Amino acid sequence: MAGPVLPYGRQTIEDDDISAVVEALKADFLTTGPTVEAFETAFAETVGARHAVACANGTAALHLAMLALNVQPGEVVIAPSITFLATANCARYVGAEVVFADVDPLSGLMTPETLAESLTRVDGRRLRAVLPVHLRGDTVNLPELAAIAGQSGAALVEDAPHALGSTMTYGNVAERVGDARHSAMATFSFHPVKTIATGEGGMVTTNDADLADRLRIMRSHGMTRPAGAEPWVYEMAEPGFNYRLPDILCALGLSQLKKLPRFAARRRSLAKAYETSLAPLAPVVRIAERPVWSDPVLHLMCVLIDFEAAGTTRRAVVDALRERGVGTQVHYIPVHTQPYYRERYGELDLPGAQAWYDRCLSLPLYPGMADEDVGRVVEAMRAVLGL
Repeated sequence: MAGPVLPYGRQTIEDDDISAVVEALKADFLTTGPTVEAFETAFAETVGARHAVACANGTAALHLAMLALNVQPGEVVIAPSITFLATANCARYVGAEVVFADVDPLSGLMTPETLAESLTRVDGRRLRAVLPVHLRGDTVNLPELAAIAGQSGAALVEDAPHALGSTMTYGNVAERVGDARHSAMATFSFHPVKTIATGEGGMVTTNDADLADRLRIMRSHGMTRPAGAEPWVYEMAEPGFNYRLPDILCALGLSQLKKLPRFAARRRSLAKAYETSLAPLAPVVRIAERPVWSDPVLHLMCVLIDFEAAGTTRRAVVDALRERGVGTQVHYIPVHTQPYYRERYGELDLPGAQAWYDRCLSLPLYPGMADEDVGRVVEAMRAVLGL
């Protein structure tokens, strides 16, 4: 094996991050304290939303979004098949049914066309939410998806863990992922491989004060404190969950958030280097397609590989790259093919999702990579594929 393995993603934790956590450990609050609100305020300002509600992780963020919308059993949520399991599972947590949308085979993104097709499979049930995913960091066509969802009486909820820092321009208007300009809510994750890390952690942004209030209530057991009541009195109108994010992790999040411009610039620089270095490997290897409106801070460097043309298999490529010190991952196995969903909904034919899955591979991308690491990855790809 040639040197240490480059993982596909990795957190960047520095001395000031450690100091921030130590300071929080020495403070009065380890769980819910003033640092939570400080992190929420700073995050809302960063993405341009009126409200941000911190929670335990990105899956909890999606679940809270469904609870805030009061999605009911038997109602329908549309999610793309190319995503992590949680995008679909959050609907099942509240008893709703999932209709899977296909994706563009070159970008992996839900499109207005694939959303429109999925609407034909709602079959008269009440559609409550549409959950497009900003895959890799590239953004979906929010205005058109929002228009289709709105015409169907559904709320749009952006699943945005990959896209913190990404921007987009629709028409002549520049926007930020998370500003919730076209959606009811946007959800984020701070897992270590994401753009900023809190260990585990999530956030929901919204411009709706009522939704923000409901998110806060449902992340803490459904408890409220009636106005004018004794200080120890609380009420629970319905059960909620313990989805709080501790002060300790919010202290790390605040420290990391200050570095977002630096992390974003580094990710963009590495992505540009990949674009240049991978160009000679076309058409066998191509970078996932970027929509014209999208200016991403890429969380994932996804390439599409014609394994048949290269005379090999993905497993052989993954193993051979690892032998050369290059870690990879697949994002994602189509969720509609998972045993649980196959048993519940039967076999579905989503050709875009299958075509994406058949070719996709995520290469190393994280701020701590050295400039020469990109060349190392691409040279390993060239050798393994015989290009």
